[in-house]
Amino acid sequence: MELRDLNELDFSNLSEWPTLIKAVTILICCIGIGVGVYYLDTRAQLVRLDAARARELELRQTFEAKQRKAANLSAYRQQIEEMKESFGAMLRQLPDKTEVAALLVDVSQTGLAAGLEFELFQPDGELSKEFYAELPINIRVTGRYHEFGQFISGLAALPRIVTIHDVKISSTGGDRGATDAKLSLQARVNTYRYLEEAATR
Repeated sequence: MELRDLNELDFSNLSEWPTLIKAVTILICCIGIGVGVYYLDTRAQLVRLDAARARELELRQTFEAKQRKAANLSAYRQQIEEMKESFGAMLRQLPDKTEVAALLVDVSQTGLAAGLEFELFQPDGELSKEFYAELPINIRVTGRYHEFGQFISGLAALPRIVTIHDVKISSTGGDRGATDAKLSLQARVNTYRYLEEAATR
């Protein structure tokens, strides 16, 4: 078959075409139909399928996370109860308004028992937080280094929460080489008070 035979093909009488031309024409038509179906219908379905698979994966991960939480629900509830008890114990370490004066006395007595001399013991104004109030006390004491350690250890041993901040230790100007030289300690001691529910609203 030659190229000029292609020009002589009669499109109104396809049955007379040579077998090879019919096969090639049918193959081209099938490819065209396949490409058309893919672009007009199948491609959109494949996009939807990919989106559905991604959504399925996301839902499966969400389900597994919720299933793990549900499996551990009793442990979570127990943990919440333990946290409530622990929180209650910590709240009991915060004095109420009537105990604050006694706590201030305990702080000063702890310093005196450690052998320190108070030069300044100045409670500042109360700072209100979410459910507690912070009571800062500015102190300046003189003593020896080991007495400072006893004082801080004594504060930690108090039954109520007491913290110490902004500690500055300096020499009082005596014999600097002596091991028992007097030092000056300046710090802010914080005590805390529980705010009653009516006061926090």
